[in-house]
Amino acid sequence: MQFIAFGNNLGNGDRIFIMLVWFMFFVYILLSTYVLWRMIHWLKRVIPFFKHKRMQAVLIVLYIICASTLILGGLLPKSSLSVFLHKIGNYWLGVFIYIVFNILIVDIAVLILKLINKKYEIKLLSSLKGYYIAGIIVIAASVFFCTYGFIHAQSITKKTYDINVSKDVEGMDSIKVALVADLHLGYNVGNKKMQQMVEQINDMNADLVVIAGDIFDNNYDALDDPDGLIEILRGVKSGLGTYVVYGNHDVKETLIGGFSITSRTLAFRDPRMDEFLEKCGFRVLTDDVVTLDNGNIYLIGRLDSEKAGDGTSDRMSINNLTAGLDKSKPILLLEHEPANLSGVADCGVDVMLCGHTHAGQFFPLTIVQPFAWQNYHGYLKVGNMHSFVTAGVGLYGPNMRVMTDSEVMEININFNK
Repeated sequence: MQFIAFGNNLGNGDRIFIMLVWFMFFVYILLSTYVLWRMIHWLKRVIPFFKHKRMQAVLIVLYIICASTLILGGLLPKSSLSVFLHKIGNYWLGVFIYIVFNILIVDIAVLILKLINKKYEIKLLSSLKGYYIAGIIVIAASVFFCTYGFIHAQSITKKTYDINVSKDVEGMDSIKVALVADLHLGYNVGNKKMQQMVEQINDMNADLVVIAGDIFDNNYDALDDPDGLIEILRGVKSGLGTYVVYGNHDVKETLIGGFSITSRTLAFRDPRMDEFLEKCGFRVLTDDVVTLDNGNIYLIGRLDSEKAGDGTSDRMSINNLTAGLDKSKPILLLEHEPANLSGVADCGVDVMLCGHTHAGQFFPLTIVQPFAWQNYHGYLKVGNMHSFVTAGVGLYGPNMRVMTDSEVMEININFNK
């Protein structure tokens, strides 16, 4: 298990990464212990037979089994068992996050009430009724968020945008682009959702279809029906073709709860991913520039900025990719992460098409994303460049969406208007 062992051949970046992995593991153990302690404390108070050590032991064993699926699904050798445990671990993580969040909210509320209680007596704090109310709030809120998040994640919405690019394109007044990203095929996403996505794309009558990375959820063997998926995705219709770039999850690496615990130097692309996309009829762009509509429009596709698929993060700079282009023609850029928007705009890119952020995917992570990215979701104009970031179709980690949508984007680009 090279990703958690120190060695003389590790660089400073890898050492920092490993320390971060251990820190996250420590936080998970700490929070898990906190939740278990609060559960036992509450059950002992409201259900008398939970005061017996045997009942507490049964609860502890069941809890450890659930909590361990998150770790074992990632660390066991790749097999049908590890895939199953990984799927269970994803569900567990979603439930766990909301239990922790709701317990913390209730504990903070109780703490505030205790401070008030020093001046004004609040009998509810020391009564059995108060314990019942606190527990019911935690259970009801957790069940609501998890159930809603799972159901909501199964549907796909369409977001439509219209923009103007002040450049002439001979014989073309506009182009309709379908942007999707973050399919995360494997643990959470399969044939049913891909069929839904393809139908929505085809309903658009798009001229161009682009997929902005994270087609896979790292483990190709997690696909339960590769041939069925290929058959569905071959049904995507587009006048100018379907183009794809890879994302940070389109590599073989170890995931826990949707998050990588593999150093970049060990992250390599599974060759079956290339074969899969070729069979789908998609063209993969890896630091490539292609021309559309008889050379009237440029489309640039970049490697991922974190994991290029060869154990590095090496890729061509946007300066080099745009250096020899005719800037009087529209330039579209497809890449996974919406980084360095100002630098990309300065290179003459007219439209930047990205994914990666999932718009936070579920509350409370939705609070963090706006601080992490200049454009974390939707549309933003930077200089003369139009930036689009889709929330994605699929999911990483917990199979749920709360306060975000799985989506496809329809972008109508009008020229010289």
